[in-house]
Amino acid sequence: MDSHMDRRTFLRRSGAAGLGLAPAISGLALLGASAEGRSRAVTRREVWDPGYGPLVDSPDIPGIALPKGFRCSLVSKAGTPMRGGRPVPNGFDGTAAFSVGPNRVRLVRNHELAHLPQIGPIVESPVYDAQSSGGTTTVELVVAPDGSVEKVAEFPSLAGTNTNCAGGPTPWGSWLSCEETVVGTLDEHGEATGLEQNHGYVFEVPARADGPVQPVPLRALGRFVHEAVAIDPTSGIVYLTEDRDPSGFYRFLPAAPGRLAEGGRLQMLAVAGRREYDTRTGQRARTRLPVAWVEIEDPDPAEDYLPWTHVSSQGFAQGAARFARLEGCWYGDGVIYFDATTGGNTGDGQIWQYRPRDQDRGELSLVFESPSRDLLKQPDNLCRSPRGGLLVCEDSGERNYVRGVTRDGRIFDFARNDLNDLEWTGVCFAPGGRTLFVNIQGAMWVGDGSEPQGMTFAIWGPWKAGPL
Repeated sequence: MDSHMDRRTFLRRSGAAGLGLAPAISGLALLGASAEGRSRAVTRREVWDPGYGPLVDSPDIPGIALPKGFRCSLVSKAGTPMRGGRPVPNGFDGTAAFSVGPNRVRLVRNHELAHLPQIGPIVESPVYDAQSSGGTTTVELVVAPDGSVEKVAEFPSLAGTNTNCAGGPTPWGSWLSCEETVVGTLDEHGEATGLEQNHGYVFEVPARADGPVQPVPLRALGRFVHEAVAIDPTSGIVYLTEDRDPSGFYRFLPAAPGRLAEGGRLQMLAVAGRREYDTRTGQRARTRLPVAWVEIEDPDPAEDYLPWTHVSSQGFAQGAARFARLEGCWYGDGVIYFDATTGGNTGDGQIWQYRPRDQDRGELSLVFESPSRDLLKQPDNLCRSPRGGLLVCEDSGERNYVRGVTRDGRIFDFARNDLNDLEWTGVCFAPGGRTLFVNIQGAMWVGDGSEPQGMTFAIWGPWKAGPL
């Protein structure tokens, strides 16, 4: 998504569009057109060649495998100094790219760090919780005509948050950073945790911020185990995933589109006429399931200790659908795409789409289900490519790939991590589509050099040779 539209322009356009019918769906709406039969029968020997060719060891970064002809550079590494002298934190996770001027791109990147007294927050001030080490950093780059990049700045942009896993870009040029936890100042036994604030919120970070922003929790979006968000730019509705099993798929109806801090309503997806529908197994691709939405009456309770089930149980009690660990979420072509990391009959993952019809109606359908971990295992962060495909990061604890999924549901290998068994994260394209960015997460702390470090890569090359 090209997320450089300013807030005023977004508000004007969304006000004209209202909260009505989404535009005609194209591109990835075709995804899964033949996935039902394929997902039962395809094997590793039958993996489709999209035109890029087999993966080979990158001459630029040995240990990163890419199709021949693609180039790769290391943009950022944990432990190296940022502006101000502090080290780049580890735990690289969800990321988005924003245009901030001619040939200028900023990456706003999450750091999935929790309560780590040995390293403290990313900066001392402003900080949400001085006992929490998560947050975001921003990397500014110049993008050359061939897609290669040069880093010009790197600095903290959000501090004192906890377990910032994924999130999503807004149409008005900011990053929504999600806390994947509900830890608070007290534990389940009523004992102090050492934290100064309760967690489980979404925070907004403008891409053009030149330093740490004042952290403001968007409480109306709920306090739960957040993973990723995606915003429909025609309506301003925010869609949210939850990384637990069972989990719910949510939407937030803002009181004022584009101004999330002004509140709104949180709802959870249900399948109309099929109470407590379980999507985790037994699904058929391309089946269109009509959707209803149920209200979450208490999205942000005042309790210092909160069970992770507090919000989801409200939806399930009203018959909401159950998913298996929802993670990545992205908007494209009028459709919201999201994945269930452990969903499917083999437990290797599912990719879903939600197609809004109007304010209250929509359709849910399965677009791909992995029949084998050789094809796709535990999908996590994902993004839409400029030409209409999906790129999906794996988090399997084994040799991890970035997989491509075409408009018609075919899957292929685009990148492989041969450096270690750490997950890929934060996959996203620069506006204009010449450059892909992706992270290797690194350890969940800044180590002494013996631990694998978080890394961000830029990838560019002959995109037109294939479907991305």
